[in-house]
Amino acid sequence: MEIVFDSSTLILLAKIGLLGIVSEDVQIIIPKKVKAECAHKDMFDAKLISALINHRKIEVAVANKEAVDRLCRDFRIHAGESEALALALKRQLPLAVDDLPTIKACKILNIKFATAIHFLINSTGNGKIDRDIALVKLEKLSLYGRYKKRIIDDAAKRLKGGK
Repeated sequence: MEIVFDSSTLILLAKIGLLGIVSEDVQIIIPKKVKAECAHKDMFDAKLISALINHRKIEVAVANKEAVDRLCRDFRIHAGESEALALALKRQLPLAVDDLPTIKACKILNIKFATAIHFLINSTGNGKIDRDIALVKLEKLSLYGRYKKRIIDDAAKRLKGGK
């Protein structure tokens, strides 16, 4: 399965140590602007993202400039989010995003999306990671991400086996 990633989800998954696992199951596609935002810093998550690009676990693609400009203007989102959204629209793929304005744009444009929490819950449900480890990773997401308490509580309940 192919999924276009925005920098927010890419960085969050790298920070909690889940990006490598996700890249085993999903072909990650990022636009050039997301690569520029994520892979050129001297931090662990940036080095991991760069390594995954070098090992072809992450594909870097070019977005249509006119589409990007229109999305920036129409939805008041930044260039990286607009490039990711433009790629998802063009390729008719879901978007991995944790940026609220871009999530709203996905809903308006009828684009499927997933957040870092979705990937965490799915990786746990698929047996890729243990539930106890998943709960630790969720705690890290609550620190790094901008999630409302109810979203974290719901994810914890799901990870513990509740619905």
